[in-house]
Amino acid sequence: MDYDKLKGVIEGLLFISGDEGIDAKEISEIVEVSEEEVIDLIEDMKADFRRAGRGVQIVEVAKAYQLTTLPEHVPYFERLATSPGQSTLSQAALETLAIIAYKQPLTRSEIEEIRGVKCEKALNTLLSKQLIREAGRAEGIGRPILYATTKEFLEHFGLREISDLPEPPVNLDIEEIRMEASALFGKQEEKTND
Repeated sequence: MDYDKLKGVIEGLLFISGDEGIDAKEISEIVEVSEEEVIDLIEDMKADFRRAGRGVQIVEVAKAYQLTTLPEHVPYFERLATSPGQSTLSQAALETLAIIAYKQPLTRSEIEEIRGVKCEKALNTLLSKQLIREAGRAEGIGRPILYATTKEFLEHFGLREISDLPEPPVNLDIEEIRMEASALFGKQEEKTND
């Protein structure tokens, strides 16, 4: 395999290894070249990235290599994280939020039972946007985390208290729940865009 192709493979390995990174020995075993050669290739890649003005760099942390963003770009990442465009929620997050709002506090497995699908990603999104919080632990095996809405949830949706939520219709099917959630949360997004 030629060096450019090896560099491409190593870059892909660094990308998929994420925050954990990957050490030279493991890369060596995967690409079937010596560890010293891998280290030389990575050093060459670091120089290539700097010369090309790339937005990422290769760093070594605890003897593992990882791709990271450049420290001088932090102000742009902060703007992305706080920009209004980032305030939209996926359909899964909206459904999860509606379930929590009406049935809180409840566990992830209870939410998944209602939705019929996994909801870990939606919960992480809602936690990161501070629309829900961990509200303690349920009794029972494993003491699972209970989730509830936050003050920020009330503020975001213009509610004085949780009881200000509209009464949920009885015997809704999932499509009606999706439409209801979109209608409720869509109105709030229109207010914030005005």
